[in-house]
Amino acid sequence: MTPADGKVKVARALLSVSDKTGLVEFARGLAGSGIELVSTGGTRKALEEAGLTVIDVADYTGSGEMMDGRVKSLHPKIHAGLLARRGHEGDEQEMNERGWGTIDLVAVNLYPFEQQAVAKGLAWDEASAFIDIGGPTMLRSAAKNPRGVVVVPDPSFYEEVLAALEAGEGSVPLALSRRLSAEVFRRTSRYDAAIAEYLGTLEEESEGIDFPQVLLARAERVQVLRYGENPHQQAAFYKDMVRVGPNLADCEQLGGKELSYNNIIDLESALGIPLEFEEPACAMIKHTNPCGVGTGADLMAAYEAALTTDPVSAFGGLAGFNRPVEADLAAKIGERFWEAVVAPGYSDEALELLQQKKNLRIMSYDPSVPRDLSRAWDYKRVYGGLLVQQMDAGKVDLREAKVATKRQPTDEEYRALAFGWTVVKWVKSNAIVYTSPDRTLGVGAGQMSRVDSSRLAVRKAADAGLSLQGCAMASDAFFPFRDAVDAAAEAGVRAIVEPGGSIRDEEVIQAADEHDIAMVFTGMRHFRH
Repeated sequence: MTPADGKVKVARALLSVSDKTGLVEFARGLAGSGIELVSTGGTRKALEEAGLTVIDVADYTGSGEMMDGRVKSLHPKIHAGLLARRGHEGDEQEMNERGWGTIDLVAVNLYPFEQQAVAKGLAWDEASAFIDIGGPTMLRSAAKNPRGVVVVPDPSFYEEVLAALEAGEGSVPLALSRRLSAEVFRRTSRYDAAIAEYLGTLEEESEGIDFPQVLLARAERVQVLRYGENPHQQAAFYKDMVRVGPNLADCEQLGGKELSYNNIIDLESALGIPLEFEEPACAMIKHTNPCGVGTGADLMAAYEAALTTDPVSAFGGLAGFNRPVEADLAAKIGERFWEAVVAPGYSDEALELLQQKKNLRIMSYDPSVPRDLSRAWDYKRVYGGLLVQQMDAGKVDLREAKVATKRQPTDEEYRALAFGWTVVKWVKSNAIVYTSPDRTLGVGAGQMSRVDSSRLAVRKAADAGLSLQGCAMASDAFFPFRDAVDAAAEAGVRAIVEPGGSIRDEEVIQAADEHDIAMVFTGMRHFRH
């Protein structure tokens, strides 16, 4: 029988779900509309325990489960019931000859491969137990035939489908059925991508290869943005499905305007830099670069230390913290114009104060999520391709690193060097950072020449009225010439940390010795392009 134009009539439903959230209520709603229920295994048991009448899939097909349930729904009667074209003479004749009926609604969600195998780092044999075969097959069969079958791939759709069935007296609008079909293919493609990526990585571990041969993006859209980097560019924000620590996609916005594309880019540093420190820390960001970073006995001290570096650039920037914000700090923040703040929570009074700034974006993150950036990939789009790398999680114990000069750093200099080395990897190359043990004093970012970055940082410190006498300097890469060391000495630098490895290292070391500067080589660089 041809379905009514624009409607999908539902008389029989097959339910087989891993996530049983809302299952019983959904099934009751279906039964209340006179729909026959067919189900499998644990789903059938849950429905029967709730007092619902359910046909076991084995009784429906006339074929029992095999191999401990690995083969149960992979049966011609199931898939013919899903794929049969309603109103198609040939399909209906074949179904009648076999005495088979159609299945008009399928509710299936998939085994939790990402939540179990990926999140827990399971080995191949354990991971493969979470690969769903029957579920994706039923979903795809149903989704191919939206004029005949309503497919429900997640509990979040239950309420909408029940409402449509009630309004349509047992029928669902074809537009809804087609939308759900499209949703199925989005979900199964992501599911397959997760399996291919994870198992491929396991297989290639012996060769030391961490990147799949074919990269399949696994990200979920969080929001469509008003525009991109500029108003003429469209943009959206997607959430990476691999959680590697506190992240922007999981942040809760507690106040202010909608986030912009550029806000989100800047928030990466505002969130990431404070998390590098054990002690209370604050980072102030402008156009992706830290214009001030400070630590202290508490967040107020850290905030004031960060602000001293470059209060002019901090205006209209973003501030990030690694401790919850209290009322006294919130009041201080409110004295200046900020685009956004991000912290692991706010006291009630602090939140009330910050929310008085109607445009201030107030972001809160969960600090309990374990942080492991070595598992995170960094993507960069280029013409015709995509560059993929691990995020920069490299660390060096400077007290164990090579001291290249005659003079060893003092304890205070070591602390200043460690602070600078932590910050410099977040500054655009060429990057130079002047520091004391608890704050930045001058930041030079993004210059084509390293000596220009050095001079820019000196000028920034002078503009802020900060002395560089006795400070430390961090460079994200080696010095190609001694000129940057000479400029640092003139500014008052007493200790330098840099990767080393230049063909002119001896010349650079000689310059440091001439100025009685202690220099530490990390053997690691921190380019940030």
